[in-house]
Amino acid sequence: MNLPKIPFLLALFFLTLAACSPVEKTDSGTTSTQDEPTPPTKYNILYIMTDDHAAHAVGSYGGRLASVNPTPELDKLAADGLTFSNTFVTNSICTPSRASILTGQYSQTNGVLDLRGSLTTEQQHLPNLLREAGYETAIIGKWHLKKEPGAFNYYEVLEGQGKYFDPELRVQGEKAWPQNTSSYKGHSSDVITDLTIEWLKNRDADKPFFLMHQFKAPHDMFEYAPRYETYLANVDIPEPSDLYSFAESFGSIATRGENDSLIGHIGTSVSQRHLRRSVGIDLGVDPNLDDETFTKLAYQKYLKAYLRCVKGVDDNIARLIETLKEEGLYDKTIIVYTSDQGMMLGEHDYIDKRWMWEESIKMPLIVRHPDMTTTGMTNDMLINNTDFAPTLLSLAGVDVPEFMHGADFSEAIYGNTPNDWRTATYYRYWTHRAYHDVPAHFGIRSKDYKLIFYYGQNFMTKPYPYYDADWLAETGLANNAIATPAAWELYDLKNDPNELNNVYGEAKYAGVIEELKTELKRQRQAYNETDEHYPHLQAIIEKHWND
Repeated sequence: MNLPKIPFLLALFFLTLAACSPVEKTDSGTTSTQDEPTPPTKYNILYIMTDDHAAHAVGSYGGRLASVNPTPELDKLAADGLTFSNTFVTNSICTPSRASILTGQYSQTNGVLDLRGSLTTEQQHLPNLLREAGYETAIIGKWHLKKEPGAFNYYEVLEGQGKYFDPELRVQGEKAWPQNTSSYKGHSSDVITDLTIEWLKNRDADKPFFLMHQFKAPHDMFEYAPRYETYLANVDIPEPSDLYSFAESFGSIATRGENDSLIGHIGTSVSQRHLRRSVGIDLGVDPNLDDETFTKLAYQKYLKAYLRCVKGVDDNIARLIETLKEEGLYDKTIIVYTSDQGMMLGEHDYIDKRWMWEESIKMPLIVRHPDMTTTGMTNDMLINNTDFAPTLLSLAGVDVPEFMHGADFSEAIYGNTPNDWRTATYYRYWTHRAYHDVPAHFGIRSKDYKLIFYYGQNFMTKPYPYYDADWLAETGLANNAIATPAAWELYDLKNDPNELNNVYGEAKYAGVIEELKTELKRQRQAYNETDEHYPHLQAIIEKHWND
């Protein structure tokens, strides 16, 4: 029998239609042609973190140090990504910050209040959840959380704080943690980058990766690679406005003491103000110089050493990004740049972090996403480091668990502000007067105001061993002198961005103080940051709450 002939083009049309139409099984087992959703792309995630790199030491943030062009490579990343201008740490010290980033929780919940804290493998929630979702996970560089980073498929991490030169790293191996080690020659910033590049080139290419690349630099004491010895040698680094003396209205009895009696004891100084800890003395500046000359020389030495470490970080970030491009990964990878906290760089004549001052708590945060619609823009949402884990999980298509305190801000990458976003962020420095003589305190920071309460005692009932009998005898202090007065401070950030004037006692701010205290109390309760476990602290808080 002769069948009718179908014109060739018409036959080709039906064949193409059948080939292009997805099929779906029906209840009867036959198939139908319904559209199927395209699975979301699983991007790689490269998380780069420095130690103590202040936001105002990143050129694209436009702070006072931008004029010396400290970070040209990071500035390129910012031009290709989104800069978050209001990102804050919740406890400005290395170990607690890293714990909050990995757990999405405030310090009292994850148990890491100070430098003695650690995280078990089970608590390393961010890498655990990404690993379960099919990511190959790795961490290379600084860890500082003592217990094994067992949630990662691969790790090679510095021992404790780590050395700037010829670092030793802990690796996976036949022996139990932390007995397997590897040693390298060179500066830690270069070594860590070499190891990351090697891992990128030899990873499991069938899986998306989550890689935490974590520099030691620019943590003090600043040791830079010799090739940077002449960098900024003939440049006069811009100074903060209050380097040489405190403004009369700055601080309170909590930070200055009655009749300024604590000025020589609180906060490690650039100058010779602090009787026990002066970075100028540490850097070898002649103590016989007049105060102004001593302070100027100390500041310049301090900042140049710091910025030389930053330069080493910046150059190595260029190597990382170039490797991504060479390996065909740049447009398949989300890049996040941040630091574990900020850093005081002479503001109020203070160094180090710990304080709730802007320079200490503000973290740089730059995100570059292949699909972003906000390239080269700046976002001023109030973000803190408990938000990092929820956001990275969301970007990876992983549900955010309810036990995380932080929130997902990934919508900002596409120009949107998530609903009901926070209007203020909570902060607490738990340790009292150890290391850099910073009093224990907590507070809240909104876009326009900062309210701080110094309660002046450690959560531990015994002083840190740091204050031993010899030191107490040498300084003429008694054990009870380690406690400092309780007091409130309020700063109007809109009119006083350098935080020079404590306006807590001014009548016109009474309404602001009431609102901030209400929000402070709410967040302390919501995030398990109250002090029922520390009745000696709770008594101080209750006594002074309405001062």
